[in-house]
Amino acid sequence: MSFEEYAALARQLAEQRRAGERDAAVESERRRDLHAAVDSLHQRLTAQGHRLDQLGRAIGAERPAAAPPPAPEHPGPAPGTGNGGPAGAAGAPGRADVGAYPELPVGEARLALPTAVSPAGAGVPAQRAATVDPAVELELARRMADEADRHGQQAELLAQRPELLPTWSPLARAVAVYAGCGAAAGVLMLALVLASGVGLVDGFTLGAWICAGLPALAFFGGYLVLGRWGWPAMVAGTPPRYLPLGFLICFLLVPMAYCGYLLVFRTLR
Repeated sequence: MSFEEYAALARQLAEQRRAGERDAAVESERRRDLHAAVDSLHQRLTAQGHRLDQLGRAIGAERPAAAPPPAPEHPGPAPGTGNGGPAGAAGAPGRADVGAYPELPVGEARLALPTAVSPAGAGVPAQRAATVDPAVELELARRMADEADRHGQQAELLAQRPELLPTWSPLARAVAVYAGCGAAAGVLMLALVLASGVGLVDGFTLGAWICAGLPALAFFGGYLVLGRWGWPAMVAGTPPRYLPLGFLICFLLVPMAYCGYLLVFRTLR
């Protein structure tokens, strides 16, 4: 080998070495980026899990218990002799006590056996799984995490709304609830008036129910309804129930309804 050939070979080897070093540096940088992306995604998913736990506790849902792993299945006896021993195509030639497949633990037996058997008894190996690109898998996981964030935000918005009249303001909801309970008390008031007309209820009892009993029932009914269905699942502090406003509505609505009934009755009479 001449000196020129030796020098050309040395330059080629040096170039290959530098190329290998560059490839190794690129691969190392790629691995660092992948590890950093995995750590960031792990932290994000952990935070999502904590937030979902908070939402579940707020709405009273419990995390489902993990299902126990299935019990391993014990392989049955090999066909042939009928007494559980290997024989026929499953037996090794020349030895009756050695099977064609090596003995494996019970949990691995189903994975070790071939998926299909040819007529001659030879096992057909399963196809190898396709190579997985970590970058593609991370991108898919990141997209699913984005989708989970979007659904989590929607769940939080829904959890911040009460079941009763969710699109109404707290003041409008309280007015509607107290007014509805006052209207229900007005219906009971009409029943008492009719009962008083036939002599079942005296005048003092009717006046007591109209001035105090029915308004109090309407007020406490609205208070309980707001406390049960008027609070969102997730709220900071105690939502207002507007007690003075509810007291005023209920203790004015029922007597006003009675006065209106008297006015209409006398007008029609």
